[in-house]
Amino acid sequence: MSSPDTAILPDAAAGNWVDRHAPPPLRPWLKLGRFDRPAGIWLLMLPGWQGIALAAAGKGQWPNPWLLIAFFVGAALMRAAGCAFNDIVDRDFDAQVSRTAMRPIPAGLISVRQAWGFVVGCCLVSLCILLTLGWLAVGLGVLSLGLVAAYPFMKRITWWPQAWLGLTFNWGALLGYAAATHTLAWPAVLLYASGIFWTLGYDTIYAVQDLEDDALAGVKSSARRLGEAAPRGVLAFYVACFALVVAAAWAGNLGPLFLPLAGLLALHLSRQAAALRLDDPAGALALFKSNTHAGFVLFLALVAGMWKPAGF
Repeated sequence: MSSPDTAILPDAAAGNWVDRHAPPPLRPWLKLGRFDRPAGIWLLMLPGWQGIALAAAGKGQWPNPWLLIAFFVGAALMRAAGCAFNDIVDRDFDAQVSRTAMRPIPAGLISVRQAWGFVVGCCLVSLCILLTLGWLAVGLGVLSLGLVAAYPFMKRITWWPQAWLGLTFNWGALLGYAAATHTLAWPAVLLYASGIFWTLGYDTIYAVQDLEDDALAGVKSSARRLGEAAPRGVLAFYVACFALVVAAAWAGNLGPLFLPLAGLLALHLSRQAAALRLDDPAGALALFKSNTHAGFVLFLALVAGMWKPAGF
């Protein structure tokens, strides 16, 4: 039987780089920041990349590579800080759920005080990056902290914590657009709204893994609230996501090459909803992780929108 310091966590790939290559003393810290499960980094980063791409495509330009790098590093650090904060708040719940009981805090590998130090360190480095992006972006970054701080408590007070996660995880769409243009406009707002519905869909899929444990622990989720209607609910969320994405592209004056890749995104999302089964937690995890591909497809679609026929 694996000990807490050697156990591969249930939602991490068996061959993840942390368990295979990281020095043993660093593994609990990397797991605290979910670096053994990088899908969340991409899902936090991609709305920012999409906002940058949308702003650039509207001007017929390529996305700024410096901004893409800055958002990648910032997303990795802020996702790590958010996960650690979530684990601090949820440590008693996590100890009751089989999927989360071996996380570093409930397993006793990292103390709450040490975890707070980790959160502060990640936030300080992220702040240094944020300060290079312009004052509008700085203001938006500061406002996002309220969303991050409130999220762990949402599962206690609402059946729709996934909606709050959508508000939080997709804030980067506004931030990326603001960093690229130093303004906010309707295309960014529509892209942000589409991301909220995207997250509602994929995090409902993610919550299917914990249906039984969440019921025993009294944790609320959209998957529990929807019950047998969860696949239909996910499809409805994805339809709203796609409609808002198209509206954002139209408002942003993107070219017609956006449409073929947008169609591929629609196919990807609809297949997720069709494949969701409430009695298949492993399948739900795989569907959830596939949203990194969906997010990249949307990013590429927005980049492709920079090409416009003469007179378009």
